[in-house]
Amino acid sequence: MAQRIVLNGISYHGSGAVKEIVTEVKDRGFKKAFLCSDPDLLKFGVTKKVTDILDAENLEYEIYSEIKPNPTIANVQTGVEAFKKSGADYIIAVGGGSSMDTAKAVGIIITNPDFADVRSLEGVAPTKNPCVPILAVPTTAGTAAEVTINYVITDEEKNRKMVCVDTHDIPIVAFIDPDMMSTMPKGLTAATGMDALTHAIEGFTTKAAWEMTDMFHLKAIEIIAKSLRGAVENTPEGREGMALGQYIAGMGFSNVGLGIVHSMAHPLGALYDTPHGIANAIILPTVMEYNAEATGDKYKYIAAAMGVEGTEKMSVEEYRKAAVDAVRKLAEDVGIPKNLKEIVKEEDIQFLSESAYADACRPGNPKDTSVEEIASLYRSLL
Repeated sequence: MAQRIVLNGISYHGSGAVKEIVTEVKDRGFKKAFLCSDPDLLKFGVTKKVTDILDAENLEYEIYSEIKPNPTIANVQTGVEAFKKSGADYIIAVGGGSSMDTAKAVGIIITNPDFADVRSLEGVAPTKNPCVPILAVPTTAGTAAEVTINYVITDEEKNRKMVCVDTHDIPIVAFIDPDMMSTMPKGLTAATGMDALTHAIEGFTTKAAWEMTDMFHLKAIEIIAKSLRGAVENTPEGREGMALGQYIAGMGFSNVGLGIVHSMAHPLGALYDTPHGIANAIILPTVMEYNAEATGDKYKYIAAAMGVEGTEKMSVEEYRKAAVDAVRKLAEDVGIPKNLKEIVKEEDIQFLSESAYADACRPGNPKDTSVEEIASLYRSLL
């Protein structure tokens, strides 16, 4: 069976990378940007780091900021209308997954009007045309939306998240600049960093994993394990490491999918507006224990990448426990809550479990599961 890899055509990495927006815009002859960014980034001056660059070069843009932390169908619909009125010919997405996911959905609908019903984009949508060209500037080190073919939109009417997968939505250029991430508060840094680690671990163990994606995921785990604590303390080395580690994780999981950590986290965001990274971080160690028997010797390599010594001399049970313990310790060190008792209501578990089972990430889980087993996992975390 042929394996497929889809990546950005171009990406810039390192301090000052965002300045290369000017190079790309001028080389490509773009005229006006539709700049997607969320209200908080505008309020705290993060988006201004990009608009100042555009202003200095007299590059035209219009800002769209009607974007929620878990972007909704309405955010996409208003974005589509705003884009049509703007006269823009490309998109700059500045932010975390919320801004980029909104930009992807807007860009896809503009060039594929048959998919104007946002719900029609769920799953693997058979769109025909590449989306409006997107230049992606991440401000968080976690989602890797700048290098993935995935985006997630919340259907508020049904209290569920729609996972959309489309090779036509990948940004044409990504600017991975740790300076754009330096203002992230500790809590957001921890949450998005653990999201990146979840991407790497789930991508490494998913059913579709293969040698090339294993290479990305193991390196990502290693970099994240070394960098996240420093990033939370806002050290330059930590920020730089996380910017790179989360991107490398995205290069992998975008091409092979994820598992039930994400399936279980998505309904929490839809129903309770739980930050995605927090949900993933809490759930990850428990699901790792649940999946262990279906992962062969992969936890040995996860443990080693997490910095555990002596894995070659460990038994299967020992290195599996070591991998889970290392993940749990990292989450604890960066301040992640230990359980879901402050988030999940017992009466919602059946709905959450059914939603998780129906989620697009669930089939990739290394261990086949059921609604009942997912419910047990939720309850174990209360």
